[in-house]
Amino acid sequence: MSMPVLSPLFLILLFSLTFPPTKSTAVQRNHPVRLTFGKDGEFKILQVADMHYANGKDTPCEDVLPQQISSCSDLNTTAFLRRMILAEKPDFIVFTGDNIFGFDTADAAKSLNAAFAPAIASNIPWAAVLGNHDQQSTLSRKGVMKHIIGLKNTLSKVNPSEVKTIDGFGNYNLEVGGVKGSDFENKSVLNLYFLDSGDYSTVPRIVGYSWIKPSQQFWFQLTSAKLKRAYMEKPFPQKTAAPGLTFFHIPLPEFSNFDASNYTGVRQEEISSPPVNSGFFTAMVEAGDVKAVFTGHDHLNDFCGLFTGINLCYGGGFGYHAYGKAGWSRRARVVVANLERTAKGNWGSVKSIRTWKRLDDKHLTRIDSQVLWNKSSLGGDL
Repeated sequence: MSMPVLSPLFLILLFSLTFPPTKSTAVQRNHPVRLTFGKDGEFKILQVADMHYANGKDTPCEDVLPQQISSCSDLNTTAFLRRMILAEKPDFIVFTGDNIFGFDTADAAKSLNAAFAPAIASNIPWAAVLGNHDQQSTLSRKGVMKHIIGLKNTLSKVNPSEVKTIDGFGNYNLEVGGVKGSDFENKSVLNLYFLDSGDYSTVPRIVGYSWIKPSQQFWFQLTSAKLKRAYMEKPFPQKTAAPGLTFFHIPLPEFSNFDASNYTGVRQEEISSPPVNSGFFTAMVEAGDVKAVFTGHDHLNDFCGLFTGINLCYGGGFGYHAYGKAGWSRRARVVVANLERTAKGNWGSVKSIRTWKRLDDKHLTRIDSQVLWNKSSLGGDL
């Protein structure tokens, strides 16, 4: 399906009218916010992969149909993000890297502000990690992450405070508490991990993309173990760890372990993983809590496949200045966790995790719904 052709005037009007002015109840800059499940027992995440934002209306689109070229720019990316937020009403938005395309970006700070503007205006908490292109403009990799954490509504962090040394920028975790007023309101029932998968190898004679380093894996293992202990302690001790979701940009080598018979979605290009398998997938398997990994980087891949107990998922190309495929709609992934009811009828721990994608067409067509994890199929406790 092809994207809708939107005129520049329509886009400008859409931007000004879609969201109301910021209210005093919004998440304020650098104000700590605790993510929690809603009263309906649901927590919804919108994943946005590879916006490749540059200079707004002056930036042309890549790989669109001939009739779309004259009216297409970064503003189409912004319009798509606004439409997704309005349609899905997520509780949390995650940007999984290449948020801007540094090579074509005149002012990194200005482009970052514009790229994240719909999330900021929506008053929905959001977080971001870096890709391999974010730092290729007027800010260093650290500078990009420092700028991001200063923006309103973000829960992003430069790096965890509990470790002195760690590779990269944008390694952190967030906890999602149970429903307020329930027995689980003070427990993290869903754990979110964010890591910097780097940009390019700096090791002589190893050419290609970077990889998740031992220092990052050590931090992940410590954090996962700490969260598991807390979840299994009183009050209301649980027998197993709370489920976890992991977000970073560059896919792991394990993404290559699929064929068309064992994934949902499409694989239209080679897996652009690092030349080094640093063992992070094994670390996640050993930790035992991660149920799904969400990446970007390869814009023409949007599949999810289960490998050794962990779902490996692409977001699919979102941005219009990113390479794509003419006639193949830009897309976004939605992830939803639902809680179970306890024997007393209250909201308890996570029961299931589902996902689907939406296309940037006239109807925001929903495709490829699937269950990523179901507690009942694995036993578990109330």
